[in-house]
Amino acid sequence: MGRTPPHPEVSEFGLQQVLEALVDPVRRSIVTQLDASGADIKCGDFDIPVSKSTATHHFNVLREAGLIRQYYVGTARMNTLRRDEMDQAFPGLLAALTTPQARAAQPLAG
Repeated sequence: MGRTPPHPEVSEFGLQQVLEALVDPVRRSIVTQLDASGADIKCGDFDIPVSKSTATHHFNVLREAGLIRQYYVGTARMNTLRRDEMDQAFPGLLAALTTPQARAAQPLAG
């Protein structure tokens, strides 16, 4: 695996950790951008109002909670939403978060 960071297995997902990850508007924005794109996104291609080091923290929190999977393509760290695995652990959670109405109600703190 080399440079691929560790990811929790579905059996290791904790509801408390997932909810704490999703309480932050920047992290919710990352999740909703991944959902809306339908494709994997490089860390630097997200529209988030934070510095690179702060973004790295947010990606780590999401990865450690199990919400995203990260992998490298060349020098780019790619992100993918772990929707199927989250749906297995917590059915309906991501669907509730990523509806158009939910996205509209999520202001980004800047």
